[in-house]
Amino acid sequence: MARLDLHETVAAEDLQAWREKLMRPPGPMDRAARHMQVTINNLIPEKVHAAVTKVIAHLTRAILTGSDVTTAPPLLNASLRAREALVRQRIVAYRTMAAAEGGVTGAGGFLMAAADFPVLIGFKIKLLFEIAGLYGHDGESWDERLYILSIFQLAFSSADHRQAVLARLEAWDDDTESRPASQADFDWRTFQQQYRDYIDLAKLAQMIPVIGAPVGAIVNYRLLDQLGETAMNAYRMRWLRARA
Repeated sequence: MARLDLHETVAAEDLQAWREKLMRPPGPMDRAARHMQVTINNLIPEKVHAAVTKVIAHLTRAILTGSDVTTAPPLLNASLRAREALVRQRIVAYRTMAAAEGGVTGAGGFLMAAADFPVLIGFKIKLLFEIAGLYGHDGESWDERLYILSIFQLAFSSADHRQAVLARLEAWDDDTESRPASQADFDWRTFQQQYRDYIDLAKLAQMIPVIGAPVGAIVNYRLLDQLGETAMNAYRMRWLRARA
């Protein structure tokens, strides 16, 4: 194993702490949140569910095909420290944009809050592709798009599903045969259901008049922050594995 520098050592420790938190079994709060989610799903009009499903289907295709996404060339010959300084800058930028957009749409009530959904997804996709490039990976490749999609799932899924996705990412280089070979093989229904259920709970209060604006700003800020943290640790896994 190659000797790690100080930044890599700290990153490895942070990665382990993040992994342990992610692998904790669902507790009472998780079960209560799931019960609340079922209730919320029954309250939200079916036409909203249909619109959200359509947006997520478009998201899946956009990531898998690279359509509507401009990928930057992979950053070469840079240390992990230098890469992560740039990654943090991009997370802050997208976090700020998402918070501002969420505050504006949250102030407009139900319809504008619903319109925030595809915009927020767009921010998330662009951030993930930028982070991939900064860690030295080519977002144009099929395998990298699948990895990006897995990061998305890891960030926004139920506790049980997150553990399965984490196991898949940890075995990424050793298990190439189980990956979908084309768009037709990808289980996007499970993907969209997990994401929709996770996001509905966080975004519902954004649709409530008066409190929608501050809630929208806070929720969007936290969702982008969570995605950024997940992506950093997912790419740290690959970096440190390559150094082993």
